[in-house]
Amino acid sequence: MKASDLLVECLEAEGVEYVFGLPGEELEDLLFSLEESDVAFIPVRHEQGAAFMADVHGRLTGEAGVCLSTLGPGATNLITGVADAHLDKSPLVAITGQGGLERLHQESHQALDIVHMFEPVVKWNTQITDAEIVPESVRKAFKLAEYEKPGATHLEFPEDVAGESIDAAPLPERPRVRRADPDEASLERAVELLADATDPLVLAGNGTVRTATATRLYELVDHAGLPVVATYMGKGAVSDRLDASLMTLDSGPDGEASTAVERADCVLAVGYDIAEHDPQSWNPDLDKRIVHVDHEPAEVYRHYNPDVEIVADISTVLHELRHRLEPSTVPSWCRDLRERIVADVQREPAADEPFSVEQTLPYLRAAMADEDVLISDVGSHKMAIAQSFPTYEPNTCIVSNGLASMGIAVPGGVAADLAVDSNVVVATGDGGFLMNAAEIETATRLDLGFTIVVFNDDDYGLISEKQVAHTGEHFGTELTNPDLERFAESFGIAGYRPDSWDEVQSVLDEAVPANELSLVEIPLP
Repeated sequence: MKASDLLVECLEAEGVEYVFGLPGEELEDLLFSLEESDVAFIPVRHEQGAAFMADVHGRLTGEAGVCLSTLGPGATNLITGVADAHLDKSPLVAITGQGGLERLHQESHQALDIVHMFEPVVKWNTQITDAEIVPESVRKAFKLAEYEKPGATHLEFPEDVAGESIDAAPLPERPRVRRADPDEASLERAVELLADATDPLVLAGNGTVRTATATRLYELVDHAGLPVVATYMGKGAVSDRLDASLMTLDSGPDGEASTAVERADCVLAVGYDIAEHDPQSWNPDLDKRIVHVDHEPAEVYRHYNPDVEIVADISTVLHELRHRLEPSTVPSWCRDLRERIVADVQREPAADEPFSVEQTLPYLRAAMADEDVLISDVGSHKMAIAQSFPTYEPNTCIVSNGLASMGIAVPGGVAADLAVDSNVVVATGDGGFLMNAAEIETATRLDLGFTIVVFNDDDYGLISEKQVAHTGEHFGTELTNPDLERFAESFGIAGYRPDSWDEVQSVLDEAVPANELSLVEIPLP
C-alpha cells in the first residue's frame, strides 16, 4: 500500500470518524486514501474552522478531533484553532501536508517550517520523513493528545512520503495510561486543612467536566456541605440546581460568588487551570490555604502556591476525601448568596425593557433541555453566559476561556451536532459570527440542525466596555453588518429577528427543539 493508505488505516484504528479540513494538491494521495476509508472527510470553508471543529469534537467526546490542511497558508490558518485546543486542554490531532523532502533544504514555493511554528502550541509534533514511521507517529500523536491533561499534537506529511510504497500495519490502540492513586500523606494533609477551615469552598475547574469526576464531586460536596464555585470552563461540573452551587467566579448581580470566595479560608481547587482564570483575582492577598487536585502539578505562581498538591486520578481523590471528611450541610450564608444569584438569573424582563444578553438567557435556558449543548463564542455575551446561564450537566456549556478565541461558535456548532444526540445552540456576537459564518454552508451541506443566536450590537462590544471603563470613551470598535435575517436565508435556512420579548420567547421555543438549522438575531441597543 501507499504510506497515505497506511496513515488512514492508522486513523481507522484510532476510531476516528471525521477529518475536518481543506483539500490541497500536496494532500492528493491522502485525500484519495480517505475516500476509500471509513473515515469521513468533511471539507470546510476555512482551516481555522476545521481546527475549531476538531477542538470542540475533542472536548465533547474525549477522543481527539482531527483537522487537516495543506502546507504554507493552509497550515498557518490552522494555528489559532490548534492553540485554542492547547490552552483549553482539548484533545486534537492536526495533520498538515508539505512539499517533497527534496525541496525543503532551500527556499521553495509555499514551504515554511511548520513543525517549528506549531511547537509552542502543541504537546508534541513531528515531520513524517519515512513511510516506516507512520504507525508509531500516528499512535504517539493520539496517545499524547488524549492523555491527561489532553491537548493538541501535530503531524507533517510530505507529499513524496505519502506516495511511498510500504508493507506495514497500524499499531493497536491500547487503554489510556491511568494516573496512580493518591498518596496517603497528601490525602491526610488535605483532610486536615479542610477539616480545620472555617469556610472551605470548592473551585471546580476545566478538568472536572473533562474527566469522569462529576458524580464523585457531587457526592463530596453533598456529604461535606461544601459550596462550589466553578470557572467558566467548569460550568456544569456540579448542577446549578444544587444548593451548594454558586455558579461561576463572577456570578451574582453584586458579585455574590466572589464574596463567597473572598470569605473562604481554604479552597479545594479541582481540575483547575490558571490559564482560564487568573488566581490573583480570587487570592489577591495570598491568605488562602489551597488544596490542589489535578492530573498535573500546579503551575508555579505567587497567587497559586498550594499547601498540598494531590497529583493523581481526580475522581479517586474526590472519592477518598468524601469518605474521610465529616458530614455537614451548606452554610446558611452561602444559601443566602445563592438565593440572590438564582433570583438574578431567573428574572424576566419587563415588556418595554431593551434587549440584552442577560435577559435573553432565561428564555434560552427554558427552551433547552438539561442535556442540550450551548457553544459560546467570545465577547461580552460570553461573560453573561458564563455568569448567568445555569448549567445542569457536565460539558453542556462550551466556553473557550484558555485562549478565548473569537470565531469558534459556528464551526463548534458543526462539530457538536455531529458529536451529540441532543439539541445544540450556538451563541455568538456579530464580531465573532462573521469571522467563520461561512461554515453555515458546511452545516447545510451536511444537513445539520442547530440554532445560531447572534447578539448584534454593531460593535466589538467587550472591548468597547473595557475602553469606556478605563477612559470614558471607545475607539476602533464600531462595525456594520449585513441584514442577518436575509443572510441566513441566502444559505437556505430560516432567519428570525424578533421585535419583542414575547417574540424572543416564541422564536426560541420553536427553533431550539426543531432540529433544523436556523439563525436568530437579537438586536442590542
